[in-house]
Order: sequence, then structure tokens, then C-alpha cells
Amino acid sequence: MSPKKILEARIPLKQLAPAVILVVNSMIWFAITSIALTDSVDKLQLPTFETLILDGLYYAGIALSAFIGAIFLTRQRENRLLLWMMFGVLTTASLMTFQSNQIGTNAFLSLLLGISIGMGLPSSLAYFADATAVENRGTYGGLIWLPVGFGVLMLAFAYSIDVFWALSILAIWRASGGALFFGLSRLRGKQNLEAKKTSYSTILHRRDLMFYLIPWIMFSLVNFSEYPILGNVLKDFQVMAGSIEFAISGVSAVIGGVLSDLVGRKRIVITGFIILGIEYAILSLFSGAQASWYVYTLCDGIAWGLFASVFFMTIWGDLAETAQKEKYYVIGGLPYLLAGFMAVAVQPFAENIEPVTAFSLASFFLFVAVLPLMYAPETLPEKKIKDRELRDYLEKAKRTKDKYA
Repeated sequence: MSPKKILEARIPLKQLAPAVILVVNSMIWFAITSIALTDSVDKLQLPTFETLILDGLYYAGIALSAFIGAIFLTRQRENRLLLWMMFGVLTTASLMTFQSNQIGTNAFLSLLLGISIGMGLPSSLAYFADATAVENRGTYGGLIWLPVGFGVLMLAFAYSIDVFWALSILAIWRASGGALFFGLSRLRGKQNLEAKKTSYSTILHRRDLMFYLIPWIMFSLVNFSEYPILGNVLKDFQVMAGSIEFAISGVSAVIGGVLSDLVGRKRIVITGFIILGIEYAILSLFSGAQASWYVYTLCDGIAWGLFASVFFMTIWGDLAETAQKEKYYVIGGLPYLLAGFMAVAVQPFAENIEPVTAFSLASFFLFVAVLPLMYAPETLPEKKIKDRELRDYLEKAKRTKDKYA
């Protein structure tokens, strides 16, 4: 079946456009502000304890505000999401004010930036899920990630050249995205969503969700724990590798999104974990060989793209079905959003950790993470897959008949 057929359950552009603008703008803004915060804190050259405080407040702000946002952004969504985006403009500008002799101010700004991210990021993804249908959510999610990957790459490059202008561009990016989202959401008109409310306790007691959540938590912890150790091995190449990965992940996300709508989410996720396990196994055996670095970069970019289209954009919306999706995206998003603190915590000890041992353990845990997925149910309804297979078969039969008629 051609990818074009996946979009047969067409979504009116008027309905989809606000969600696309919201997610693309927010994901690029989130990625660059995270880079900028890390860079700002590193430049202060603070003692390890103070660095942990600043980063800890940032992640605490994300966690606390994510739970609050999932409650308050379900009502008057467009208006409150717009306010969240404008709040992001202010926090982006605040990144220019970090100074080494103002630990109290820096702590407040770190907390504020975390709040500005966690408050609306899960809700923006829930907004996207409500604007799409389950049978083509993966494809649209992958298509959205393509401009995100290249957008982050370009702004990260601008940031490496001139911090002030890059942050200024980022603030303008955020403001213009908010204005465009406001206009398009008003053009679309008011949504009447009859979605049932669900408690966090009920969600976490779902076995099908846990079969996806546990591997996702394992991946997040492994990925960020290994980052400082990778820096000691790859050295200057790590920056280039990260840039290449963003570009690869953009393309891979499109392919992964299309395939997730064809064969299901579960197979794509398992494939991603297998690729990650192989890349760390290769690094554990040949970390001193530069060729292994390129293999790692390629595999990591592909795996990130697959995960972006499924874990970031799709799976939690599928599991929510007709319920309010904000809490599902909070639960699914927090492991990734909070695991970044692992990189900060591991950094002081990274030089004392043997890379071969670390990479071998990472490979082992990533392969182990596949086990819960073997028992996970497919979230793309089987009827949708069967219907497509039947239509594909009938079309082939019709073409064969016409050929020999």
C-alpha cells in the first residue's frame, strides 16, 4: 500500500493546521531552550552542588507544572495554550540574564523555565492527538517531526555562532508561533470534545500502558546516563554527531510514522530498541574505532526518529482513546523530560566509569526492555490494519483483472 493511502481518512487542513503549528513551534523551542540552559549553567563554572541545584529546580519545575497544566489546560484550551506560548517568550529572554554572582536569581530563573516547559508541552501533544485519527496519527506525527529535526539543527547552529541573536530569534519564533496558532485556531472555530476524565491512578493501573511505559522509562534513563560517558569517548565528534542525528531523525520519523500506521506501533518500537541495543553493543566492542562512531550516529538517529513518531506523538493518544489525553501525555512525557537530570548527576563521575562496561550494560538493558513490549497489545486497532489489507488486496485483484481483461 502506498503511503498516500494512509491519509485516506483525510483531516481538514483547517482542523490540523493549529495543532501542527503548536507542536512544531513548541518542540523546537523546548529543544533549544534546554540546550541554552545547559550552556548557561556550564558557563557559570559553579561547584557541582550548586549546578545540581539549578538543574534540579529546572526539572522540578517541569514535573510540578506538567501535573498542573494537565488539569487547567483542558478547559479553554486555545486561550490557555496561547498564554503558555507567550509565557515562553519571557522565559526565553530570561536565559540572557544568567550571572555567576546571582545564585538566587539563577535558581528562580531555572525553576521558571522548567515551569514554562512542563505547563503546556504535554497538553500541546494532547491537542495534536485530538486533531488526528488513530489510523493516520503516526504519519502526521512523523511528518511534524521532520521540520522539528531540521529546525532544531538550524537554531542550534545559530546558537553556536552567537548566543544573543539565537535567543532573540528563538523568542521571536515563539511569539510568531503563538500569533499564528491563535489566528488558525480562531479560523477553525470552537471544538466540542466530549472526553471523559480519568485519574492518574486509573491510568497507571492499566497493564497495556505499563507494557509501553516501562521500556520507555528504561530507555530514557539509559540514554541520558550514557550521554556524559559518550562525551568522554566521542569528544569533539559528539557535537557533530548530535547535529547529524537531528537530521537523520527527521527523515526516520516520517518513515517510522508511516510504517506505524501500516503495521502497527508495537513493531516500530521493538525495532527501535533493537537498533539501540546493537549500537551500544558495537560501541562496547569497538569504541576506539572511529567507524563505530559513525555507525552509532546513524543508528541513534534512526532510532530517535522511530521513537519520536511513536513515543512522543502517537502511543499515548492511542491509549487514551476517547478520554482526555493530557494526563496520558504527562505520564508518557515525564520519563523523557525528567531523565535529563541523569546526565547532570552522572557528569561528575563520568571520567571514572569504564566506557566498555557502561556501553555493555546499556546494550543489555535496552534488549531487556523489549521483553515487556512482547506482551504489549497493539494500539492501532486490528480492524484498521485488516481493512487496509483487504482494500489493498481488492485493488491488486482489480488491476490484475483489468490487465488480462
